[in-house]
Amino acid sequence: MNVPWKDSVYLQRARLARLLHQPLARVAEQCAPVWGERERLDAVLADALPTIPHCAALYCLGLDGVQTSDNVGPQGIDPAHFRRDRSQRPYMTENVPAWGFLLSDAYISLSHQRPSLTALQLVRTAAGEVGYVGADFDLRNLPATRELYEDPGEWRQVKGDPAIRGALFQQCRVESPLDRNIDEALAILEELLTERGVFQCQIHFSSSQATIWTLGDPFRYRILDHEALHDPDICLAYPARAYPSDAAIPPRAIARILARLQALRTADENIYLRTSSINVFNGMVSLTFSCDGSHYLRWDEFLGRDAGFWFGVAA
Repeated sequence: MNVPWKDSVYLQRARLARLLHQPLARVAEQCAPVWGERERLDAVLADALPTIPHCAALYCLGLDGVQTSDNVGPQGIDPAHFRRDRSQRPYMTENVPAWGFLLSDAYISLSHQRPSLTALQLVRTAAGEVGYVGADFDLRNLPATRELYEDPGEWRQVKGDPAIRGALFQQCRVESPLDRNIDEALAILEELLTERGVFQCQIHFSSSQATIWTLGDPFRYRILDHEALHDPDICLAYPARAYPSDAAIPPRAIARILARLQALRTADENIYLRTSSINVFNGMVSLTFSCDGSHYLRWDEFLGRDAGFWFGVAA
């Protein structure tokens, strides 16, 4: 399955590698003549540090992963890392390509417990390969080279707690206050989604509440309890607002989606809908069932699935 965030990460890493490869190659050339001389290596690294963009620490280490210089960073020289064995760190367990440069996968740093990257540049002397120049980077200091990736639109299923799945047929749906007034509650949610500026709602059928996000205040969510979902006056608390023209879900489909959610809630006593969400901009519907399995799919694909898809029975 295509995973867009991985594609985005790959492209960003490729651009960072192009940014860092040549500067580190020059540092490696400068380190080669003084390899094995701690103080002279430190001096080379200190002079080179400003040429390595966003670098948190520069150091040299042997092919065995043991550090042969001090750490050189923006705060100066730190001797605490001399002779440090880095052989088991994630970047040392990756294979350095034939051209001698590696930009590692991200990992959690030991010193600050933050996502980090390390670049390694192979050092060659007349005697052959002798070690690496290492450069550490804190992810929060690296420039963003890619726009935010778009989440996939195809159906995805995520399995939940196996303990819940194992006890599935030992439980059955208990009617909640929301279930007893579900027609009214869903009519209120339809009004909020199509006429009152709500662009996302998460419906908790079992606990009789809904969480909503509005166009006028998108960074804060609001919780509608059973009392609010039982009182049409709640609609007056949200000003009328035109349905967004760039929404992926057409307004006429909202009522059909809600009706299908209601059907999935009541279709089976053991396998039933617990929570669901609708986002009109990315056009996705999510569903979490009593078996703790979650599904994410496009609204039109959701409406196109019959009962057999969800319960394995004839529609």
